[in-house]
Amino acid sequence: MIYDIKNETMPREDLEKLQLKRLRALCERVYANVPFYRKKFDELGVKPHDIQSLKDISLLPFTVKQDLRDQYPFGMFSVPKDQIVRIHSSSGTTGKATVVGYTQRDIDNWGQLMARSFMAAGATASDSVHNAYGYGLFTGGLGAHYGAEALGATVIPISGGATRRQVMLLKDFAPDVICCTPSYALFLAETGEEMGIDIKELPLRIGIFGAEPWTDEMRLQIEKRLGITAIDIYGLSEIMGPGVAIECWQAQNGLHIQEDHFLAETIDPETGEPVGPGEEGELVFTTLTKEGIPLIRYRTRDLTTLDTTPCKCGRTTARMKRVTGRSDDMLIIRGVNVFPSQIESILIETEGLTPHYQLIVERKGNLDTLEIQVEVSDSMFSDEIKNLQRVESKVMKNIKEFLGVTARVRLVNPKEIERSMGKAKRIIDKRNEG
Repeated sequence: MIYDIKNETMPREDLEKLQLKRLRALCERVYANVPFYRKKFDELGVKPHDIQSLKDISLLPFTVKQDLRDQYPFGMFSVPKDQIVRIHSSSGTTGKATVVGYTQRDIDNWGQLMARSFMAAGATASDSVHNAYGYGLFTGGLGAHYGAEALGATVIPISGGATRRQVMLLKDFAPDVICCTPSYALFLAETGEEMGIDIKELPLRIGIFGAEPWTDEMRLQIEKRLGITAIDIYGLSEIMGPGVAIECWQAQNGLHIQEDHFLAETIDPETGEPVGPGEEGELVFTTLTKEGIPLIRYRTRDLTTLDTTPCKCGRTTARMKRVTGRSDDMLIIRGVNVFPSQIESILIETEGLTPHYQLIVERKGNLDTLEIQVEVSDSMFSDEIKNLQRVESKVMKNIKEFLGVTARVRLVNPKEIERSMGKAKRIIDKRNEG
């Protein structure tokens, strides 16, 4: 069953006509109401009426996160402040925070898109949803909350943290669906085992996981340890929040983008030029319907490929492959490009290791070094030293063979790596210390 069958199964020709109509209206709106965009358009010699086809989007300027920081707090808003009913913001831990505002129509649209997302994941109105995304300025908690309510489901707004209590409520309230980050799902399973509660024996059947990159190997770990179907959801606060794209439970073969609301492109992250069909590139979004803070050609830094071939679920929207990493998360170690997700795949496939790891990058002399710290499983913890050394050597060899980079591997005790209530901190970069 499809939540919004008219818009989710629209013929592509009709969908593209709708996208063009909305794109042209968007350009008129931002040119009239957002000085930042009027200046950008004028610098490029572009007027809203120049957009005559979807291909003409290449005439328009890119927007990057720094633009939002430079316009902090409300410089990107396109409506008067009294029309903004909610504000969300990034943490600002790596610079000035990015601020996004929503009109009532934005909030209503977001709820409907999240309801679509829940149903695509296999949820129904009769389900209850354990929502462990953080509430507050982070978009995850309230985005999932309003979407589940729009679907008609029962929401358990547990938010993040208090992990042992969360496990108890999973047992006592018996929800059908859980929403959280994938790394936190594994932490819940681990905590349940400590408490003598096997989550895979509970009624929970669907997990909707996002907010951080994760691999298919981690999906298999989650599904095995929680006894659920693990669904990948994608979103970012600058564009809307969660629900920009999601996998369908029938295929789990790419995330369906809500294309009637978001126009997606993939570009070469170095040149900004479009990449060919099926080629990996940086994902770029234009918000076709947002009123509070509409964005044109926002560079997400996420790397993926787009697929417009039909899906067996019946949806006609383009699918994006699982994000392999962010162009700004890529490590360059002695000239070799490495993504954390590539290392994660090798670690999870190694018997006796857990998905809990950190990458420590340092500079010694003029050379960058990489150390991989990964927890061993409880069963391997009591193993002989020579067996642990054999595993370390095996992982180092596999990383060298498959990724072309030399890394030191250090096995650490179970529970030694700090657990996160939200996004896992995978990279510790010490190159600029001291």
